[in-house]
Amino acid sequence: LNIKDGLIDIIFPRRCPVCDDLLEWGERLICPECVKKLIPVGELSCRKCGKRLYDESREYCEDCEKERHYFTMARSAFIYNDAMRKSVLRYKNHGRREYAEFYAEAMYALLGREMKTFGAEAILPVPLSKESYRKRGFNQAELIADKFIENLPGCALKKDTECLRRTASTKKQMTLTADEREKNISHAFEAEPVPYKNVLLVDDILTTGTTLNECAAALKAAGVKKVFFLTATVVPDDLN
Repeated sequence: LNIKDGLIDIIFPRRCPVCDDLLEWGERLICPECVKKLIPVGELSCRKCGKRLYDESREYCEDCEKERHYFTMARSAFIYNDAMRKSVLRYKNHGRREYAEFYAEAMYALLGREMKTFGAEAILPVPLSKESYRKRGFNQAELIADKFIENLPGCALKKDTECLRRTASTKKQMTLTADEREKNISHAFEAEPVPYKNVLLVDDILTTGTTLNECAAALKAAGVKKVFFLTATVVPDDLN
């Protein structure tokens, strides 16, 4: 913990992204005990969407075996268990913006080696609708992108918030059935022609992948070749 971080923590005490208690001196981002409540996705995951697999003989989840996806690869740091559910809800709905730094550092610690192989030229936060942005006051995906760029060693990615736009407000995906999600998010994104061949999208949570797929479709229509995706947490199929 350096002097600058120490002074900031004294003036603006951080809260643990899991239990939400004030962190003690030296506990920079998370309580030591709360680390044990988080479950990394691990290596036994779908080669396409990154969701946890429970059969060692499989390489892809059932959805990725059946459906066409426009994105190249998605990876997530943690399983969406009760600890992560409460954390993400506080992050987005109760203004716990400081959680973004923990999410970004955890994503880099668990996924950074693979991320370096993507060859991404820019990092793109999944955009919010104007209505959602006005209500929340910030884009949770953009804060994570900022922390990637600010704090992670050797991160030379450029943040781009202009080329991909959300053109329609949509209902929350987790409240809908699979068919409803597809209709809800269909054609909700547009992208301008961009000079990037490979891009990295970031967000806080991967639910079914429908939003990601629509983003990737828009970006590919604008000339992007490969679309990669990183999130802090992923919802298991049995919760979708």
